[in-house]
Amino acid sequence: MQRAPTPSLLLEVWREVGRHIEIAESVERIAPILAQTLPATRVAVRRLDRAARQLVTLAEGGERRAAESARRDLDAAELKLVADWLKPGRVQVWKAGEGDRLRALLATGETREAVVAGALCEGSGGDGAKPAEAVGFLLVEGADEVAERANVVSLLLDPIGVALANDRRVHEIERLREAAEAENRALLSRLERNDISASVVGAKSGLKEVMTRVDQVSRTDAPVLILGETGSGKEVAARAIHARSRRGAGPFLRVNCGAIPPELVDSELFGHERGAFTGALAQRKGWFERADGGTLFLDEIGELPAAAQVRLLRVLQDGTFERVGGQHALNVDVRIVAATHRDMQKLIADGRFREDLWFRVSVFPIRLPALRERTQDVAPLARHFAERAGLRLHGVALVPDAADLAKLENYPWPGNVRELAAVIERAAILGDGRHLAISVALGSAGGGATPTRATSDTPADPADASLDSATIRHIEAALAATVGRIEGPAGVAARLGVNPHTLRSRMRKLGIDWRRFRPGPPYAPVAP
Repeated sequence: MQRAPTPSLLLEVWREVGRHIEIAESVERIAPILAQTLPATRVAVRRLDRAARQLVTLAEGGERRAAESARRDLDAAELKLVADWLKPGRVQVWKAGEGDRLRALLATGETREAVVAGALCEGSGGDGAKPAEAVGFLLVEGADEVAERANVVSLLLDPIGVALANDRRVHEIERLREAAEAENRALLSRLERNDISASVVGAKSGLKEVMTRVDQVSRTDAPVLILGETGSGKEVAARAIHARSRRGAGPFLRVNCGAIPPELVDSELFGHERGAFTGALAQRKGWFERADGGTLFLDEIGELPAAAQVRLLRVLQDGTFERVGGQHALNVDVRIVAATHRDMQKLIADGRFREDLWFRVSVFPIRLPALRERTQDVAPLARHFAERAGLRLHGVALVPDAADLAKLENYPWPGNVRELAAVIERAAILGDGRHLAISVALGSAGGGATPTRATSDTPADPADASLDSATIRHIEAALAATVGRIEGPAGVAARLGVNPHTLRSRMRKLGIDWRRFRPGPPYAPVAP
């Protein structure tokens, strides 16, 4: 038996609004309180997104949840109907079994229960000020008594309106914070990393076709898949797509899917609720929520575990997901740009990547050519990296001469642009800031790291042809090609087909110091 509405009902509702920052939490707690007064089976808050022509469900509570998507597209006539109805203080009542076009739009389509809809104004009421423009509405669905006591629902419009305003401000602040953090990371990256900056080197030469496709897709929100070898500049292309799109002022977040442990993928991408698992001491937003209003760059998407692929597919389909341990759907507006160097068709054939997800992420594929396929870009890239390396390391811009450029253009660059950047930086260090020691950096003078190709046509001394000597030369050649990287898909262990721990043990026995092959100051060799 429901109790009559008392001032305590309104007090309890205000108390819940004040306790919770997000409107989804407030409505979740308010629904059972309201059910003590009215036979309500569902309480929901929906916002009209005029720009996107959508009705968006922000929160739901009660024993029944809607089966339809959280976002409902509206045509021009439907948008006008809902917008004309949204007036401050307006309350509409439909008894069980009644219905019209407006009810079908505002409420859930499958229910035949009584419905009360009230227009919500963000922060309206309480101080006598002129109410703000109505931006959404509160829905209460249930037995006929709900329609007969619509006055109880009207009491909730002010507190729920405040909750709606608080929720919008919190998310707006969060988006601004994420945008500021993303911009700060981008600026730091340009200062600290020897990589291609906002201006894409080669945009009018070797990458001309790529940039044409970037400009085409930037005007849309279509998912993009960037294909290319490791180090070819996939993140640079992704940033170019983001910067040229309508989301350019929003956050750009990069996630390396291959670097996240499988057991943490869901938590990292979609966030988690407090207490969802051991160690979840507080609620945490995932990468999707943090990228709301911007672009999420999923690097090495082929490394995603199968379970995460299923959840990613749902986000791409309807823009909704749940945090780990959560019970209500969240909505995000995120543009997905994915990248991989893997053979995706082989992964699909082997059952390691979902074909339906492939169709979703590869709406607009862009292939980045390897550096050896656009040798005309080697010279401008070398000048770009040399200038930045000189200024950063020694305060003086360095310029490669014609002989240096010829050597660089004749090198095959298995590590692509990333390897070129490392070689230029190593050459700047070895040249003590006065010049670029390109020959030494490439290994043609016998110092530093050696490239993957042979550095000499002279055969090895037969007296030095022991098994250990051959092993040392083989491992050192691989270390040079990977710039001292041992683990990972592009590391020495993967190249040689051995376990990283086994490789390290073997290197210690042979006296091989991997640090000599890393860019930076020279190290003393490790004693055997």
